[in-house]
Amino acid sequence: MNPIQKPQGPRLNRRTFLAGTAALAATPGFAHAETIPRLVARPASARILPAEYPETPIWGFDGEVPGPLLRLKQGERLMRTLVNELPQPTSVHWHGVRVPNAMDGVPGMTQDAVAPGDQFDYAFTPPDAGTFWYHSHNQSTEQIARGLYGLLIVDEAEPPEVDHDIAVVLDDWRLRENGEIVDDFDRMHDWTHAGRIGNYVQASLLPRVSQLRRHDRVRLRLVNVAVDRIMKIGLHGLSGALVALDGMPLQTPEHTDHVILGPAQRADFIVDVTADEGDEALIAIHEREEAFVLADLHVSGGGSSSARGAINPLPSNPLVPLETAQATTEARLIMEGGAMGGLRQGIWKGERLSIQQLVEQGQVWTFNGVAGLPEAPLVEVAVGDIVEIPMQNDTAFPHAIHLHGHHFQERLADGALGPLRDTLLMDRGETRSIVFRADNPGDWLLHCHMLSHQKAGMKTWIRVAA
Repeated sequence: MNPIQKPQGPRLNRRTFLAGTAALAATPGFAHAETIPRLVARPASARILPAEYPETPIWGFDGEVPGPLLRLKQGERLMRTLVNELPQPTSVHWHGVRVPNAMDGVPGMTQDAVAPGDQFDYAFTPPDAGTFWYHSHNQSTEQIARGLYGLLIVDEAEPPEVDHDIAVVLDDWRLRENGEIVDDFDRMHDWTHAGRIGNYVQASLLPRVSQLRRHDRVRLRLVNVAVDRIMKIGLHGLSGALVALDGMPLQTPEHTDHVILGPAQRADFIVDVTADEGDEALIAIHEREEAFVLADLHVSGGGSSSARGAINPLPSNPLVPLETAQATTEARLIMEGGAMGGLRQGIWKGERLSIQQLVEQGQVWTFNGVAGLPEAPLVEVAVGDIVEIPMQNDTAFPHAIHLHGHHFQERLADGALGPLRDTLLMDRGETRSIVFRADNPGDWLLHCHMLSHQKAGMKTWIRVAA
């Protein structure tokens, strides 16, 4: 098929590459929203590649990838019993949800890992409406790469009026041509560089939609569930605004046609279909000077005869952004290590080791000179304290820094505070600072959500005392 040319933009390709190149194409998937008491982690097979390839053996919640779409009304209680039918221990982390500490799903910190054949009960009421997701937090570099994730959507009491509400789950698979996932989860080259980058990027649409009408208004919930890949996603034949980041509404919608998502980040758009009848609305990933189609939606007639009105902000959540903040406590975080990082030594399990000794332990990244989870928290504060964490990336690679149990705001260059986020993408050499009110008691993980980097040392924790 001939490439589609976007005026004054990159070429949009419809090609599938395998065996050593970036296969940036997609087969839309589908998962039914079900109300079930159990959430079973088990091996299964799934259609990831096109039909001419074999199905892929995966690990999925309820044997699906993505796992079941869990959907609640704001204020509704979620209850699920995780049943582990995998050959490894596992757990569930409810990413971006301000859960009670015991429900956070971090083995060794908030619960024991759930052994094969065992189960664990999760029960909580998400306080915020928005786009969230759930995933394994044990052996996560492998388990998420095998498919252990799903979406949790909490609807506003009064959702915006749209014709379609579509979640777009963006994943990055490393596959052989026989459909199997490449079993190289402990590859040191990945850990020391940009992470485990795959060769097949997939967009799963929930629900599975293949056709829109011109002038339809659509809510798109983009979720990057990749283990390590950063994705720049562009919208073509769709015009609108970014209305939420990491599940939290923006106070003012931002009119744009693209977004950069680090691993675990989310972005909600409200867009109108502007492609002509008989044309296609496209979701694409932009790589260097090219863009590759992930999902194409045929545009038919029969829609509204004119464009829709203004796009209004989403309803506010209970967590109100700070307008200004003077920190009660400040704790600096310096990132070092990795290839070309110049790290000579670091502390691991209380002992100072050379870089060669760290590599022998599979630890190549540090926070404040410490590889792996330290015994003492980065900071200990009381409930209600305002915490500021200036962060400095002294490595040669980007990092996606995720804080559990809270959302934070970035302190911008002019001193103002940016939108609420739970994951901040930091480029090499950058210095950034996050601010948040410590309003959720417990011990909370702070780590790089490029999970190869977390596995190889990039994690610490904070303590919020009740």
